[in-house]
Amino acid sequence: MAEHRFLRALRRQPVDCTPVWIMRQAGRYLPEYRATRARAGSFVKLCKTPELACEVTLQPIARYPLDAAILFSDILTIPDAMGLGLSVEDGVGPRLAHPLRTRADIERLGVPDPETELRYVIDAVRLIRRELRERVPLIGFAGSPWTLACYMIEGEGGASFARAKALAWDEPATMHRLLEVVARAVAAYLAAQAAAGAQALMVFDTWGGLLAPAMFREFSLRYLAQIARSIQSHNVASRVPLILFSKGANAHLEALADTGCAALGLDWTISLGAARARVGARVALQGNLDPAVLHARPETIRAEVQAALADFGPHPGHVFNLGHGITPDVDPDRLAVLIDAVHESSATATVRAPS
Repeated sequence: MAEHRFLRALRRQPVDCTPVWIMRQAGRYLPEYRATRARAGSFVKLCKTPELACEVTLQPIARYPLDAAILFSDILTIPDAMGLGLSVEDGVGPRLAHPLRTRADIERLGVPDPETELRYVIDAVRLIRRELRERVPLIGFAGSPWTLACYMIEGEGGASFARAKALAWDEPATMHRLLEVVARAVAAYLAAQAAAGAQALMVFDTWGGLLAPAMFREFSLRYLAQIARSIQSHNVASRVPLILFSKGANAHLEALADTGCAALGLDWTISLGAARARVGARVALQGNLDPAVLHARPETIRAEVQAALADFGPHPGHVFNLGHGITPDVDPDRLAVLIDAVHESSATATVRAPS
C-alpha cells in the first residue's frame, strides 16, 4: 500500500498517473447513497452506525476507479462528543443544540476520548480499512479548530460567523482557551484514526478564509501548526501524511507549507502553477477544479482537466481533486468523465524528480 500512487504523490514521488479523489465523494449525488441514507433514517444515525458509514464510504470506490477512499463522517463529531448536541436537518444543515454562549461554557469543555465518546468513528475506520482490502488508501479527517469553534459559538452555519469573530476581538484569551482545547481534541482524534488504519489525514479549515491576515495567523494558522506538530510527533501518526485545506486562504500558502504538513489543498481561486511557484517542492498540492465544471459538457470537463494538469506541469506531488466538495445535483456520469480524463491525460505526461 505504501506504493499506491496516492501516497506516493503525497510524498512527492513519481507516479504512473496523477491520483484523483473527490471531496464529498460519498454523498447525495449518488443514488446508492440516498438509498442508504433513507434506510438509516437520519444523517447523524448514518454517521454513528459504523456498518452504514462503511457502506457509504465504499460506494464511490465500487462505482469509480478512484485512488483513495475518505471516511464518511462529519467535522462536527468533536463538538457533539463535547456535549453540544449535533443534529442535521435536510435543507437546513448542521445545528448544535447547546452552543457556547459564555466563558463558563468554554471552560467546562474537555478533550473527548476517541475510543469512548467517538468510538463509533474509530470503529468505522477499522471496518472500512478491512473492507477496502488494500484496494486504495483510506483518508481520515477532522475540522480545523477555528472552523469547529465557529460552529460551536454560532450553533449553526453562517455567512460571516460574526459572533465567533467578535469573541476573538473582544476576548482573545477566551477564544484561545477554546481553540486550544479543540486543537488537542482534533490532534487526538486524528491520531486515533491513524492508529485504527487511516493512511492519510486531512484537516478542513473551511472558514479560515473569512479571517483577515493577522486574525488568520493568530486564530487559525497557529492551531493548524500545532496539530501538524502533534501528528508528526505521535508514534503512529508520524508515518501518516497530513493534508491541510484552508479554503479561501491563498494569501497564506507559504505559512501553511511551513507547518510541516505533507500537502496543501487548494480551492479554484488560485492556479496550480501559481501555487507551486510559491511553495516549490516543499509540499504536495491537492486540487483544484471548480466543482461547477461538473455541470458542463463532457468535452469541457476533459478540457478543464487537461488545463489543470498542464498548469501543474510534469512534476511529482499533485493529487487531483475539486476545489471544494462535489454538489448534490451533479450527474454521476460527469464525475466518471473527470476521473477517466485525469488518469488518461496524466498517464502520457513525463513526471520528473522533485525540483
